[in-house]
Amino acid sequence: MNDEIRRNMALFPIGIVQKLTDLTPRQIRYYEQHKLIQPARTEGNQRLFSFNDVERLLEIKKLLDQGLNMAGIKKVLGDRTVPTELPKTTEAQEQAQKVKDLSEKELHDLLKKELILYGRPGMSGSLIQGELSRFFH
Repeated sequence: MNDEIRRNMALFPIGIVQKLTDLTPRQIRYYEQHKLIQPARTEGNQRLFSFNDVERLLEIKKLLDQGLNMAGIKKVLGDRTVPTELPKTTEAQEQAQKVKDLSEKELHDLLKKELILYGRPGMSGSLIQGELSRFFH
């Protein structure tokens, strides 16, 4: 599975995203209303976010901290929103279910691996490492 597919795979419920970004569910829904993010939905209408969605929320938070308003954020980010896709194949669905059922420690380890991978020299990752690295001691 290539990296772009993994980064767009809808895996995280809003509670996990809330912990990763320090945003409230209301803020996250607000950014969705403004079409800055487009999380996937389960059959039960639960939002599922990808690594790219989390990264985008951290970008939004950073821009807000710099004093930009919503119009400025929309202009800076442009129309880069890529809708998160729920996996279509059975194998991908099983993989997504396995990741969805991760314990908090397993999720912590998965995110740590992602940070380490993109922290290597010569690796270009768009993960906001300064933001996510605070979760790892």
